[in-house]
Amino acid sequence: MSIPLLGYKPSSQNVRVSGYDIGGDDQPKIYSAENLLSLTEMNDLIEAAYRQIFFHAFRSDRERFLESQLRNGQITVRDFIRGLLLSETFKNSFYEKNSNYRFVEQCVQRVLGRDVYNEREKIAWSIKVATKGIEGFIDELLDSEEYMDSFGYDTVPYQRRRVLASRDQGERPFNITSPRYGEYYRAILGFPQIIWQSEVRRYTPQESKPKAGSPSLYLNMARSLPNRANTPSSTSATNIIDYMNKVPYRK
Repeated sequence: MSIPLLGYKPSSQNVRVSGYDIGGDDQPKIYSAENLLSLTEMNDLIEAAYRQIFFHAFRSDRERFLESQLRNGQITVRDFIRGLLLSETFKNSFYEKNSNYRFVEQCVQRVLGRDVYNEREKIAWSIKVATKGIEGFIDELLDSEEYMDSFGYDTVPYQRRRVLASRDQGERPFNITSPRYGEYYRAILGFPQIIWQSEVRRYTPQESKPKAGSPSLYLNMARSLPNRANTPSSTSATNIIDYMNKVPYRK
């Protein structure tokens, strides 16, 4: 007997608020297989699915068999998304390199097109991962009422309502806010780290270097000399009593 999904209260996010959005360059482009007529449009849809699930797919990461089935109409876009989520690339890059909580967060962002509501939702879906495995968890996400109402069988998932008309800037994309590897695994894998140098080194060509006798060679020496400028006198004219005797005269 499977454990039912733990109840959680959805929070008020942009995806739950209905509104009228004006089309623009920042608005996500919706890829759907309902009205695809050309080969180019199908290629664009497949690339959009790879970007949504993998963010970037190398040649070795592509699922050629699933692509062929989708092009021939043997599977739906929803089935293609399911195949990408259950592929070895997704398991190696997301499931094995993250905890169950973070894996749930990654999948909710990529499949449902929104961020997790709260920690209780993470726990609820993590129980599904622990009891039903990855396949059972992915199936419940794709069979959920939220996914079917938002994307259905023929639409590639996308980040819903990332840009609002009342804002100057939209929310950051999920691939930036939630990178593929967590901080713990980035340290284990030895990801490049930023090292700041106290000295900036520049390369100067031989023909640009100063020659003997050039004034620029003495610049550092001049800067190293102490400041010997005479300080102004603090004596005021009002403090001099016999100022006439202090005026120098030629004799």
